[in-house]
Amino acid sequence: METEVRLAERFDADRGHLRAVAYRMLGSLDEADDAVQETWLRASRTDIGEIANVTGWLTTIIGRICLDMLRARRRRGEEFTDEPLAATAPGAGPEEEAVLAESVGLALLVVLDTLGPAERVAFVLHDLFAVPFTEVAAILERSPVAAKKLASRARGRVRGTPAVPAADLMRQREVVGAFLAASRAGDLEALLAVLAPDVVRRTDRVAPGGEAEVRGARRIAEETLTNTARARVAALALVDGEVGLVVAPRGRLLLVLRPKVDGDRVTFVDVIGDPARLRGLRIAPPPGRDIENSR
Repeated sequence: METEVRLAERFDADRGHLRAVAYRMLGSLDEADDAVQETWLRASRTDIGEIANVTGWLTTIIGRICLDMLRARRRRGEEFTDEPLAATAPGAGPEEEAVLAESVGLALLVVLDTLGPAERVAFVLHDLFAVPFTEVAAILERSPVAAKKLASRARGRVRGTPAVPAADLMRQREVVGAFLAASRAGDLEALLAVLAPDVVRRTDRVAPGGEAEVRGARRIAEETLTNTARARVAALALVDGEVGLVVAPRGRLLLVLRPKVDGDRVTFVDVIGDPARLRGLRIAPPPGRDIENSR
């Protein structure tokens, strides 16, 4: 009974940590909560009297559970579809999910979603939560050397490689960031200030009644403000080495916007939604994003 009480107390103390680990591995708050619950069920069947580091032991358990869930997801071939953007899974409120995604970094979640299950687990556990490679290797049933290689490959994807000089990259970030902020705020005048008068927006997947190409700052700004739901699930990202935007409800990539910046204005926006084109893009967190802040 004493060890059961001790385990319950430790589990409650570690619940937030375990949820954070699972969310970064799975990209879904509901799935993360399911993983935490399964961790408790497995842990509660064990006598922890001989376990010196209970937090580390619980982290190992949830790591294995998340790895199994990621592998099952891949076997099912799950792909995100254009569901209503205001909706999330029933157990997680949209506001909570949005706040958590913002704290982690939406672009980071998008990149993590492109990794294989073993790469994702190795990177999240080691780089984001400082789990030693010996423990990561045990979860993955690989050697420590193999676990290091998996994390290294994932790290290369996450860091990305800028394709333009740092000064141009920062200018792109400032202009594209202003566009995103105005879109989220529903501020027509701010949008007009950041769009060139003859700006062009081209879209490769057009909804019924829409147009593949739209010209003019006012028309594009007004249409942008009719869909603020997408702006709420958008974030800056490095797209093929330049600053762009990812639209990713629950961390699953739906659209990519590739703006062309000239001076302090956006002159062209390529909206990419075709799955084949999306798979061909190199996406990374935006310049200046500190991965340490994603823990």
